[in-house]
Amino acid sequence: MATGIRKIGEFCWINMLTPQPDAAREFYARLLGWTYVEMPGVGHRVQVGGRDVGGLFDLASPQTPPGTPPHIGVMVKVGSADATVERVKALGGTAQPAFDIFDQGRMAVCFDPNGAAFDVWEPKQGEGMDADSSLRGAPSWFESMTTDVDRAAKFYSALFGWIIEPMPMDDFTYTLFKLGDAYVGGMMAITPDMGELSPHWGTYFTVDDADAVARDAPALGATVYIPPMDVPGVGRFCGIVSPQGVPFMVMQYSE
Repeated sequence: MATGIRKIGEFCWINMLTPQPDAAREFYARLLGWTYVEMPGVGHRVQVGGRDVGGLFDLASPQTPPGTPPHIGVMVKVGSADATVERVKALGGTAQPAFDIFDQGRMAVCFDPNGAAFDVWEPKQGEGMDADSSLRGAPSWFESMTTDVDRAAKFYSALFGWIIEPMPMDDFTYTLFKLGDAYVGGMMAITPDMGELSPHWGTYFTVDDADAVARDAPALGATVYIPPMDVPGVGRFCGIVSPQGVPFMVMQYSE
C-alpha cells in the first residue's frame, strides 16, 4: 500500500468529472467517507483522512470538452510534463501540450497507443496525493482495460520504467505493473463479453467491507454492475456506477 508523497512514476491524483457535483459529493461522502475542501470557482479537493487524493469537478464546466463522459481520470507523477509529452508521441501515443495549473504544477493529457487516457503531473507547489491508500475511500489500485495488452505494456514500460509482470489466472493473464519493488497498477484485455468497452484506466477505492458497499450503493441511487467477488490472494471487490454515471471499483483487501 502506498503512503506519503507519491514518487515519480506512481499514480498521484484522480480527477472526477461528474454531472450534479453537489449530489455526487454527498454520494461519495456517504459511501466512501470522503470529505471536501472547496476551490472557489473551480471545484472541490477530495480528502481521505484529512489528506488530498484528488479533485471533483462539474462535467458541465466550460473547460470540459463537449461529449466528455462522466469518469475518473488518473494522473501519473513525472519529472517533466513537456518531456513526457514528446516521449508519449515518440512511443506511438498521442498527447496534448502541457500547461500550468496555477503555481501547483504542470500537467498534460495523454493517450496510450490503444486510446486509453491518462494525465501526467510535474509537481511544483502541489505534490499531489499523500493519503495512506489503505484508508477507507482512498484510491488504492489503478487498472487499464485495453485492446492490445502487449502494445500497451511496452508503451508504459518505456514511458514510466514500469516492470511488466504477467500473472496467469484461470482463464486469462493479468498484467501487473511494478515500479522498483512496488506494484503500481494492472492491466487486462477487453473481451467480447464485456460489450462495447473502450480502452481506459479505472480506479479502485479501499473499503472495509465490499459486500456492505454493494448493499449500500443501490440505496444511495447507484448501480452495482460487478457483484462482489473474490480475487485470490488480494481481497474482495465489486464494480459500481454512481447515480451520476461515474464507474469505479471498490476493494476490500485481505491483508
